[in-house]
Formats: sequence, C-alpha cells, structure tokens
Amino acid sequence: MTAKLIHGYEVVIGFETHTQLATQSKIFSRAATAFGAEPNTQACAVDLALPGTLPVMNREAVACAIKLGLALGSHIAEKSIFARKNYFYPDLPKGYQISQFEIPVVQGGEVSFFLGDEKKTVRLVRAHLEEDAGKSLHEDFIGQSGIDLNRAGTPLLEIVTEPDMSSSEEAVAYAKELHKIVTWIGICDGNMQEGSFRCDANVSVRKPGQPLGTRREIKNLNSFKFMQQAIDYEIRWQIEQIEDGHAIQQATVLFDPDTGETRAMRTKEDAADYRYFPDPDLPPLHISERWIEEQRAQMAELPRAMAARFVADYGLPEYDANTLTQSQSMASYFEDAVKLAGPKEQEKPLAKMVANWMMGELSATLNSRGLDITQSPIGPGLLGMHVHYVFNQKVSNPKALFKALLEAEFQSFDNLVEQIDALVKAKDLTPMNDSGALEKIIDEVIAANADNVAQFRAGKDKAFNALVGQIMKASKGKANPTQVNELLRAKLAG
Repeated sequence: MTAKLIHGYEVVIGFETHTQLATQSKIFSRAATAFGAEPNTQACAVDLALPGTLPVMNREAVACAIKLGLALGSHIAEKSIFARKNYFYPDLPKGYQISQFEIPVVQGGEVSFFLGDEKKTVRLVRAHLEEDAGKSLHEDFIGQSGIDLNRAGTPLLEIVTEPDMSSSEEAVAYAKELHKIVTWIGICDGNMQEGSFRCDANVSVRKPGQPLGTRREIKNLNSFKFMQQAIDYEIRWQIEQIEDGHAIQQATVLFDPDTGETRAMRTKEDAADYRYFPDPDLPPLHISERWIEEQRAQMAELPRAMAARFVADYGLPEYDANTLTQSQSMASYFEDAVKLAGPKEQEKPLAKMVANWMMGELSATLNSRGLDITQSPIGPGLLGMHVHYVFNQKVSNPKALFKALLEAEFQSFDNLVEQIDALVKAKDLTPMNDSGALEKIIDEVIAANADNVAQFRAGKDKAFNALVGQIMKASKGKANPTQVNELLRAKLAG
C-alpha cells in the first residue's frame, strides 16, 4: 500500500518499548521491585555497584523473555550475551548499564493489529533483556536535585521494531496491541503512569523515493494520548524545518504535554558511542528447548490464537474477533454471554449478535461511565439473556430492553427469565404476535398512502421503506420488522 503523505512527505516511525517485567526482585539482585517505596530503600549493594559485588541472573526474567518470544512468533536464541553499555549519568552508579547488544535473547517476530478495518503488521527486530537505571528527582521549588536508585536494576525487556509505521495513528495502534500482549501473557502490569510500559518513538520524514531521513527519538511516552500528540507535533516540526532549508539533527527529545511540543534533550548517540563489550561478570545465557516448551505449556491461549478461534468457531469477522480479544476479561465475557444466549446449534448467529451488542451499546455505556468490562453493570449472563430475547423476537424494542436491564435491580438470578418477562411487560415491550392485527394495520397504511404505493410499484424502493416506517409507527414499534416486510411485499405484489 502506498504510504500516506503529509504535505508531500512520507513519515517513517519505529518504536523502542521498555517493558518492566513482573518479577518480585531485580534482574541481577534480590532487591524488591515494588512501586512507591521511599527513595533508596530498595537498592542493595549490587544495585549500588559497590566493590566486590557480582550480578546474578534472575531466572524469572528470562522466563518472561521466553514467553514474549513465543507470543510474537520470534526466534528465541539458544545462547545470548550480556554486554556493558557505557555512559555517564548521575542515576547510573556503575557507569554502565547491563544490556544485550550483538546477540539478544528474542530475535524477529511481528505484531499485527487493526487500524480501522485495515489489518497492519509491524516487524520486530529484537527484544533484549537489560536493567533499568535509577531516577533523577528535581525539586525546582527548593532548587535541589536528588537521586533515587530504587529503579536501578529493575528488569526490562526492550522491544525494538523495524521502521514500519507511517502515522501517529498507526504508531498508537501498535503500542496498544503490544501493551495488550505483554499484559495478557502476564509479563508486565502495563501501568504506564508508574513507568512499567514506556515507549520511545523514532520519527523521521522524507520525500517519496528518497533515502530515510534523519530520525529524532521521542523518549518516555507514557500515555497513548501524549504519544499521538508528540508524534504529530514532531512530524509537523521536521517538515517545517526542512521546508525552511534547515537540516534535521539526530537527537533525543522530550514531549511537554503542557505546551504540546517536543524539545531537544541531547544529541542522539550511536551504538559506537556506548563502547559495548561483553560483560565479564555474566556468562552467556543458555536457553534449552525443554525450558521453552515448559513455558509454552504454562501460557494461556494467546490473543492471536484466540481471535483465530473466534473466527473459526463462531464465524465472526476478523475485525470483531480482534476487538473482542483486547483483554482476557473481554474475551471471557464474550464466550460466557454466547453460552447463555441460546443452544449450541444457534451459536454462530448468537455470537455475532453478542459481538454487536458488546462493541455497540455495551461499549458506549462503559465508555460514558469510565468503566472497563470487569465493572460492567450488565454481566455476561444478563447480556446473553438480552440477546436471547432479541434473537427469538421476544421484545419489540431491543435498545429499550437494554436500557431497562441497565436500570433494573434483580432480586436473584435464579428466576431471571420470569423477572425479564415481567420487565418486558412493565415497559410495554411485548412484540405484536397477532398476524391478523398486523395485517389490518398494513391494509390501513396502504389505503392511506396511495402515492407511496404507486411509487414503489414504479420501482422506487424508498417508497417501500416509507410504508414500513408508517406501519412500525402505527404498531408503536411492536411489529416484527421481518414479518412486516414479508406481508407488505406480498400485499403490494397482489
């Protein structure tokens, strides 16, 4: 597909995502990783790089890397190497960061997602294990800075993509999909505000057919909203600079949400500037096929596999299946609702109807109330019963019943059918089942709308819809639309 052009320029975006692993201790020490502790209370001698200390690899961090590789269809290296990435910063006590360079543990793979109705795929270069640095705290009101080393040594997986994205919308969709995957498989809590999932976006622009432009890296984007704003601003800024005759300088930039602008923090280093070399204190990491298979056996069904199963078993469109597997909670809600909506032989049409209500009215309700699916005022059993009533044409106004179920307080769920039947009756939502009464209404509408009848018989379909509308109005919305269409067409053909 041809790349989208912005003011005649192609946009090229790649991502580096720092995913904090859900381990109880740090990657090379036994210090805790809990968020929110008092500064420097979770930094041990290893984290502080005191003389004589040696790092010891956290086995659970490796297991997390294996799970990610399995989830993304990557190659998991039988042997990988840890290296020292050398740079000076106040919150890096060792003067280097232990990371992986030449041989990372996870190699290749891809992340697929939908942008609207269009399926996109972003290729991955690698995911490597590394330790986090500490944090510099700047107290402007007293003019002092401090160093908190609680995060020093926190285990990270840095996930690096190819520059496959061409818009901020695509970049955010990728980030959301990756966020879904790492939380789904349980290797990260995904809390962006606490720094558990931090994204760096490498952005450049170029004229079509030209070599890649100079990239600028937007660091530490910790919300999807700010991510889109930052990338959009950076794209506009780079295009304006080039149009004004200025060259783009490779740099690391930060996004200021108060101004909506990016600003340069430092010129961007290349790999050679970090003087990588193998860490002499850590032997090569060896991962056996047996260990990989053990992790595979422990993993829950992956979202990609579950979406494919929803397509195969329930006959859902791929877009619906992908939407309903945004989280394990949503997927479980869907399957529970389908089971309660009706018998197995009607599963596919019921599943599509459940999907429509979940992605439509239920989603709108949850969004308006700031709730997620686990907090839904209508549980999967109740939505399943709602779909059962709609599917079997036991209610004249499905949206009115949905609203009534939202507001209802059920005494128990043992006699739910009786309670919903009473609710349908109380809200005057009982459908018209008397075909004789419906035929009388249709005859009266035909007699009163001679012009529409003549137009329909002259080949104008809109006239038919107008007649149907009149019939539904006359029946106070209680008539079955399918039955109305069949009877009306039969009478007009006579």
